[in-house]
Amino acid sequence: MLALLMLLLAIHPGYGQASAESASGTDGQKTITVGLSADFAPYEFRITVDGKSKIVGSDVMIAEQIAADMGAQLKIEDIAFDSLIPALQSGRIDMIISGMTPTDERRQNVDFSDLYYTSRQVILTRAEDADKYKTMAALDGETIGVQSGSIQEEIANGIPNAKVTSVKSISDVVSQLTSGRVNVAVFEGPVAEAQVKNRKGLAIADAVPEDSDTPMAIAVAKGNTELVAEINKTLTRLNAEKAVDGYIQQANEMNSGETAPSNIFSFFWKYRGFYADGVKYTLLLSALGVLFGFLIGLLIALLRLSGVKILKWIAVAYTEVLRGTPMLVQLLIIHYGIATAFDIKFTVLQSGIITLSINSSAYLAEIFRAGIQGVDKGQMEAARSLGMPRGMAMRTIIIPQAIKSVLPAIGNEFVVIIKESSIVSFIGVADLMFQANAVRTLTYSGLYPLVIAAGIYLIMTLILSKLLNVFERRLSAGDNR
Repeated sequence: MLALLMLLLAIHPGYGQASAESASGTDGQKTITVGLSADFAPYEFRITVDGKSKIVGSDVMIAEQIAADMGAQLKIEDIAFDSLIPALQSGRIDMIISGMTPTDERRQNVDFSDLYYTSRQVILTRAEDADKYKTMAALDGETIGVQSGSIQEEIANGIPNAKVTSVKSISDVVSQLTSGRVNVAVFEGPVAEAQVKNRKGLAIADAVPEDSDTPMAIAVAKGNTELVAEINKTLTRLNAEKAVDGYIQQANEMNSGETAPSNIFSFFWKYRGFYADGVKYTLLLSALGVLFGFLIGLLIALLRLSGVKILKWIAVAYTEVLRGTPMLVQLLIIHYGIATAFDIKFTVLQSGIITLSINSSAYLAEIFRAGIQGVDKGQMEAARSLGMPRGMAMRTIIIPQAIKSVLPAIGNEFVVIIKESSIVSFIGVADLMFQANAVRTLTYSGLYPLVIAAGIYLIMTLILSKLLNVFERRLSAGDNR
């Protein structure tokens, strides 16, 4: 475990993070880190510049003005909307500019700046159903899609008998709508207009939610009055110049949607750079997760088989806790919980590696334990009768045979790690799944990006399975002599 922590600390802190700007700070210039959810056009969204993904939008323009007024370098973190406040509370970002409404509930956890824009809420639906929703009364009992953690979720929950489906991203909300899983969705007005502009078959209904005017403000950590004052200075100037309306207009002009090829092979070729970057991080995560999971799992198995009760109890508790809790919960505790409670801030890549390693090690520990117990006890007795120490006998005789006997199960766990590494995209690691979602947002395409990602995962796992089969046959070659 100590070796794991030392290696993780040696990994460059910015590696694998979804940052739009570099935050070197080597020239002594302070850095201001802004968190946002880059699927919220025209406020924040992605475009392709010279083959690379770039986060732009009216909120980004505001952030640039704030950073310039503070004489700071701007760094942008793309984070799921409902994880923005935990990221702020854990100190990973300095402020949130993501079309956030300063509700009373949110004010209990964060402080807000002055208002910088007021938007209206609308009802988005399929074009053929637009005439069905003339008033809000028509939404009684309807299935409604919203982004989790948003003000739209609160509005939807207030509609009588509504069946509300909350998902992580705007792209997922629209996918729910276009696939018929929900009949309507609650959206910010400009965001809905961007969707109608770039997706065929969508329309804004006449129904208008009550109190549809929704103010937006910038969130900062509780008690950070100095930063709030700096932000308010910039917002006062921008509001006096009526600059925000101009920023939204500029963002709408940039948000034309990419013309995605209709052929899936051409689609992949056009966005191959995104997927190549994602594969790089996925393989790095998987390789380190496999390595440390193997070592930690073997150690836990040996502790459980030891005669020392306290060590055995620790090993049992370790495996039961990690196997009995979801990996997503473990990831959030390591990335946000530890940072909040102990001020230990792992980078997104480090948090991903630690989570994959310890989760996998719990399963591998049981695999190793079964393999070791499956070796004939007479071999240990024979080794000890020859004067060989127990540790040497385990290392040179028992463990090699145990690993050989459970190799298929170990290989299966390795394949699982590659697939489950996709969960780290939730905290912003630019792995394959993160890049697939970025392409979805960029192209307004709901199918091709995910099919291509699935194909790449399949290729990686098939290659690994073939390599493990070759390795297993070589180890078994001597058994047939």
